[in-house]
Amino acid sequence: MFTGIVEELGEVTAVENLGDSSRFRLRGPVVTQGAKHGDSIAVNGVCLTVVEHEGDEFTADVMAETLKRSSLGALTTGSRVNLERPMVADGRFGGHIVQGHVDGTGAIVERTPSDNWEIVKISLPAELARYVVEKGSITVDGVSLTVVEAGPDFFTISLIPTTLALTTLGIKQPGDTVNLEVDVIAKYVERLVGDRGTAR
Repeated sequence: MFTGIVEELGEVTAVENLGDSSRFRLRGPVVTQGAKHGDSIAVNGVCLTVVEHEGDEFTADVMAETLKRSSLGALTTGSRVNLERPMVADGRFGGHIVQGHVDGTGAIVERTPSDNWEIVKISLPAELARYVVEKGSITVDGVSLTVVEAGPDFFTISLIPTTLALTTLGIKQPGDTVNLEVDVIAKYVERLVGDRGTAR
């Protein structure tokens, strides 16, 4: 489990197309500390498994389903990525519950800068809109954020200077795709309420 607090801005150093999957090599000096085969690392909000680890780089295989449901398929050598290791049991819960299981993708619609923050509008697939509420949590490219406005096919977020400087959200431009993971608690509540309504 992750919390959506990005540990570092990493870089894709190689991409190998394996037909129905891809293998990525990524550089991240912080997240590779103590990393070993089988460990999990979130890359732009997608939970990937470490296949190999050498120095400050690691490799991970990405299956066709993940490439289809996320923006990872658009990554190329040199792409910057948000990296986070799983939360340790005695760690601080700084963000919210993030599984690293992307629900869909959106796109940056517009950016409105201010003196001390920036409002970003992001498109939202219709099937995910019911899970997004004002002041609720959402994960965008692995970053835990608070929803400012929730529309029928969009939402807005407010980014502080730290987020702009230390994550890919500072460099994403209108038209760029982002990974979205809605609050898993909302999905569980929907399922439980639905089952109660059909229980006999």
